[in-house]
Amino acid sequence: MERWWRKWTYEVPLAIGDALWEVLVVQFAAWLDGLTIRKVIAFIPVVILIGAYYHSIPLPPELMLIGDFLAYIDVFSVLILVGLLSRISTVLFVVKQAMARMAALAACVMARMQRLDARHRRQRTASTRPRPKPDRSEDDRAYGSMWGQIALA
Repeated sequence: MERWWRKWTYEVPLAIGDALWEVLVVQFAAWLDGLTIRKVIAFIPVVILIGAYYHSIPLPPELMLIGDFLAYIDVFSVLILVGLLSRISTVLFVVKQAMARMAALAACVMARMQRLDARHRRQRTASTRPRPKPDRSEDDRAYGSMWGQIALA
């Protein structure tokens, strides 16, 4: 009697609880992992059809067109993505050109700023010291004094 009581009050409820946990938590979580937005959207027309037949309501053509659109959502999404990618590539091309032009402008401005700098007035190759005059030869000294005498007379 004690074994029977233990089985029906302890083991059977635990087994039922384990089975419910397996189905309602573990398997449901695995099903949710496999569920995607695409699958949910593809199931919407089925729900509409079941609801319409259950209530015996005639389906308007708009609902059928929505169902067709949802059935071909892959094709429409690819077309939309291709359109977006072409626009994005165009925008990136324009931004790339603008950045290149800004870099060229900045390089030009920097070159002009270096030319206008007050600290660099002379060329680097030019000498800043006064040049010594070359020594006069004997002929220059003799004629120089003679020319000086002629100019004085």
